[in-house]
Amino acid sequence: MNKNGEYYFNRVYLVFSILLTVLVIGYTGAILYTVGFNSRIVWMSVLFLVIVFVVGGASVWSLKCRIAGVVNNLDDVIDGAINGQDRVTGYMETNISSLENKLIRYIDLSTTHDKKVEAEKNKIKELISDISHQTKTPLANIVLYSQLLDEHSHSGLDEDTQGFVTQIKSQADKLDWLIQSLIKLSRLETGIISIHATINPIIESISKAVSQVYTHAEHKNIEIAIDCDQAITARHDMKWTSEALFNIMDNAVKYSDTTGKIHIAAQANEMFTRIDISDTGIGIDNSELNDIFKRFYRCKATSKYEGVGIGLFLAREIINSQGGYIMASSTVGQGSTFSVYLLRM
Repeated sequence: MNKNGEYYFNRVYLVFSILLTVLVIGYTGAILYTVGFNSRIVWMSVLFLVIVFVVGGASVWSLKCRIAGVVNNLDDVIDGAINGQDRVTGYMETNISSLENKLIRYIDLSTTHDKKVEAEKNKIKELISDISHQTKTPLANIVLYSQLLDEHSHSGLDEDTQGFVTQIKSQADKLDWLIQSLIKLSRLETGIISIHATINPIIESISKAVSQVYTHAEHKNIEIAIDCDQAITARHDMKWTSEALFNIMDNAVKYSDTTGKIHIAAQANEMFTRIDISDTGIGIDNSELNDIFKRFYRCKATSKYEGVGIGLFLAREIINSQGGYIMASSTVGQGSTFSVYLLRM
């Protein structure tokens, strides 16, 4: 029995002993008060007190020993079941033996389940590896040949054929991005990829994400402004957090018109570091704000834009796995703001 258990039972025994003493002394005092002081009654009362205390003390001690024995036996049963040792109680028809049998069965089932889960993870890992390997070369070839066709398009290909070549290249790039995103997501969900969150300046993750969307934003003449103190830190995995921020910023650029603006601001609060990514894009209807983080969900207003609806889902999974969360607010026709909350400590 551990120290906490012993302390608890000792308190119970002490309270029981005090109550017994008070009752016996009170009962004896009441008798003496009722019949008056008499030597014979006094001696009988003393003898009664002694007998009660001896019998009560023996009962309490016996109960304490029995409870301690049962608890120690349970400790041995649990330790033996966890460590795979021989049965402590054998196969006796007792309550403790029945409990030991059920505990062993439960541990066996849990162990079997854990092994199945681990085997399934290994299968998924192999499947993801196979998909990544088997699709990499064909996609690379498609992109390469479409680029070669595009380079030679001015030397004999008609306008329609040139359009087909452009579409092939665009769809190949889209398919490659989708496969890579699904692979990342699968690895993240199955625990193949482990996120290592440490306290780092948040400006580095923001800058890395911005660098990935800057060319696209510049092409659309979209202004990107960053308001972040270099001293602001958060507990996060820089690689994966920048991936999540990139997915949000990529949407901001994609769904903003030419000459739009994107504003990125960070502030440190007591528990969380907050990163706000605001844009002047098409906005999101309030009825869809709860759905935009679902896998493959796309807003009705985005049907004319390229996309598959996995970026925000992946971003949320990455942030949630670090103990953070994402919130969104928007006004249709004016823009959206995505707020990323990361733990400070």
